[in-house]
Amino acid sequence: MTPLTKAFITLILLSATTTALSGQLTALATGGALALLVLSGWKARVILNGYLGLGPSRFWRRGFNGTVMLFLIVAFGLYLLPVLRA
Repeated sequence: MTPLTKAFITLILLSATTTALSGQLTALATGGALALLVLSGWKARVILNGYLGLGPSRFWRRGFNGTVMLFLIVAFGLYLLPVLRA
């Protein structure tokens, strides 16, 4: 199996998990939102490393992973903002 096929199958499985989890989001509350963001970050890593070929380049991989991680942390912080104000 080629790395591109592995990346594709991984994305299909992660997308199915995200879809299943999003149906339960209201019941899971904050933990569910965090789980969705973790899955989104994982999918971004698969896309960056598998499809865009950043796996061998340590510099670019770190830069993009850091940027995605920062974005997800900010998104989770914005999600928590109303909860922390109450």
